[in-house]
Amino acid sequence: MFKSEQLRFFKEHPLIRVMLERARAEIGALAAFAVAAVGLLIFAGIADETTEGETRVFDETILLALRTPGNPDDPIGPAWFDLAMNDITALGGFVVLTLLVLSVVIYLLMQGKWRNAVVVAGASVSGVFLSEGLKVGFGRPRPELVPQLAEVHSLSFPSGHAMLSAVIFLTLGALLARFHKRKRERALIMLYAVLTTMMVGASRVYLGVHWPTDVLAGWALGAAWAALWWLAAWRFLRDKQET
Repeated sequence: MFKSEQLRFFKEHPLIRVMLERARAEIGALAAFAVAAVGLLIFAGIADETTEGETRVFDETILLALRTPGNPDDPIGPAWFDLAMNDITALGGFVVLTLLVLSVVIYLLMQGKWRNAVVVAGASVSGVFLSEGLKVGFGRPRPELVPQLAEVHSLSFPSGHAMLSAVIFLTLGALLARFHKRKRERALIMLYAVLTTMMVGASRVYLGVHWPTDVLAGWALGAAWAALWWLAAWRFLRDKQET
């Protein structure tokens, strides 16, 4: 009993509490650095293999596996699943993400959390320019192996839906998690962000508008970009906590 009270006093001491919070922040920064490094390495590897044409068999095999054998016009699964995939892919569309980011930024500004608003806006806008610039740079055409079940107008590599959903959902997830103290709550928030990102990317392959490697590259670079912005914001926000 005595030891329990001592331990509680130790944990609740203001100086100890600050030290523990700083330690957790440092661990979070290291984790974000690791995500950024791994994401960039994966993207570079996929980009290199794609440019050399080494991913063709992998890409074609997965696209054809998602269509009825002998009938590439017919995607596997019931009709309602096709509609569901179109609904899910819309979550990573430019209009939906723009409205989401604008709503969050306006809310944060109204709450006086302008630093958080800058982080969200900066990560999102820079992600759009990076995605579009890379598409032009690589110049990879959209798949023609199977009929496309959604209307598209841009180039293919990397997937803008996959990359931008990763950037925005992971950035918003990390921001929202900052305001929760319980580990379970933070983990659940990030889990939802990751799952939403993965569903959006997977829907692009199912609909035949992206090669699988487009999506994998988008996920990797999007996660890395979100982590880099988190690292930039970490120093920006940690000494000026907004409540």
